[in-house]
Amino acid sequence: MGELFDLPFDASHNLLPYDGEVFYHGKITQTGAADAFYRQLIENIEWRHDEAMMFGKRIITKRKVAWYGDHPYEYTYSKITKRALPWTNALQELKMLTEQQSGATYNSCLLNLYHDGSEGMSWHSDGETDLERHGSIASLSFGAQRKFAFKHRTSKETVNVVLEHGSMLVMRGSTQDHWLHRLPPTKKVHQARINLTFRTIITDPTNISFSATH
Repeated sequence: MGELFDLPFDASHNLLPYDGEVFYHGKITQTGAADAFYRQLIENIEWRHDEAMMFGKRIITKRKVAWYGDHPYEYTYSKITKRALPWTNALQELKMLTEQQSGATYNSCLLNLYHDGSEGMSWHSDGETDLERHGSIASLSFGAQRKFAFKHRTSKETVNVVLEHGSMLVMRGSTQDHWLHRLPPTKKVHQARINLTFRTIITDPTNISFSATH
């Protein structure tokens, strides 16, 4: 195993020792606003159980997901394709806040709902061909505080950071090329957590638009 880093938050400090850029901004909303966003996301997002193809079989997860964007972009991961829904008012507000805080722009957002600590995400990278290469990915967290981990593909060194309610983490540069990340399960958390990852899809939207009846 490589050396383990447990780092405090400093928005100007790169959490990764090399081969990428990750910045934890801590809480970017007041607690009351974070609580309100959490409730709106729980109630107004069109949550669906996530699906993945494993060993030729379609697996349905307990974790729920949703996919929103400027256009009905198609996004494929785990061999499953999703089509983006139009922004809700809360998501538009969070998108503007995220862009102001991160200094980047985004055209889509993948949301995950983890009902408690038993639900997590295994090691992976966000390197799908649909995404802008080396683009910024901003991750917002609402609800339960959870540990988030990075692991270098070659050295196996790890970096851990605790994601707070109402906080933002930004990954950019070559991070997805060299580092995996995960949300490890834990028995200590009994509350739900919502994660939003604002991204940039590079699909040409010329021939796709939301229908008037959506």
